[in-house]
Amino acid sequence: MDNNIEINQKIAKNLIQYRKAAGLTQAEVAEKIHYSDKSVSKWESGNGVPDVYTLVQLAQLYHVDVNAFLEEETVVRKATQSRWPHILIMLLSIGIVWLAAVFSFALFEILKPDGAWWLIYLYAVLASAIVLLVYAVIWKHRIINFVSVSTIIWMALLCCYLTIKVFVKGTSGLWCIFLLGVPLQILEILWAFFRTLLRRQRTMVAVKLEKTATEEEKSAESVKE
Repeated sequence: MDNNIEINQKIAKNLIQYRKAAGLTQAEVAEKIHYSDKSVSKWESGNGVPDVYTLVQLAQLYHVDVNAFLEEETVVRKATQSRWPHILIMLLSIGIVWLAAVFSFALFEILKPDGAWWLIYLYAVLASAIVLLVYAVIWKHRIINFVSVSTIIWMALLCCYLTIKVFVKGTSGLWCIFLLGVPLQILEILWAFFRTLLRRQRTMVAVKLEKTATEEEKSAESVKE
């Protein structure tokens, strides 16, 4: 019995350290793994331990191995350290985009100096937003996802507007193209709101299932007594 309590306390201590290192609250962890914050609090107080599937989820969330929760001395990575690989990859990818943009601008300026090659930089902003969106989807960064989509919408319209304006004459009413951005932006806001509601709904379902399981356990214990 004492051994079980010691293991629970060890896991609880490690769960707290990894959560704090990731810069997350108990409520945020609960939302990400579709549990209630009461469950996370119970695990971190040593009054219970997550099942194997949940431990795997937590290990993936904190970017560690499952065995890390059982270690005596936890080597906790700081939140900034766990995020640095993502940040560096994003910066490197965007840097490559802008390197290509600068090279293309210089090349076209040499070959044909009188061209409107400054448009290349606008397309570089659009390409950068697309790169960020790809990584945001892969790594599930909601804020970056929303900002990237919004940037893509308005930069795509701006690039189309200026490109047509520069190379095509007689486009006085071309500004109407920006009206397309309004419904697209509204759809993106609604979609982000829908995703949030969906996550909350999943969390609520998990909480209900957990309460049902707890009640069944209590009923089983009362029958045994």
